[in-house]
Amino acid sequence: MVIRLKRLIMKKTMMFMAVIAMLLLSCKKEEEQCNCGTIANDGIDNGCYWLEIRNDCSGNKKKFCFDEDVWMNNHPGDHFCVYNVEPW
Repeated sequence: MVIRLKRLIMKKTMMFMAVIAMLLLSCKKEEEQCNCGTIANDGIDNGCYWLEIRNDCSGNKKKFCFDEDVWMNNHPGDHFCVYNVEPW
């Protein structure tokens, strides 16, 4: 009877430890995307529909040219990511 009780306690302890380990391993911090930011300004210059974006990581601002559809659907204050570019 004592051995069964010890086995039961050991099984429950192992199960509890397994659940805790799974919770700890599944909690990953999301990687910060340093090619995203907030649109600070927009405009049109010589056929370039530009958005000026303030980078979430560095706080730097940079202008990017986009096609008219992208430009029309995004506004100052919106969060926006630019892909295939180096962080600025």
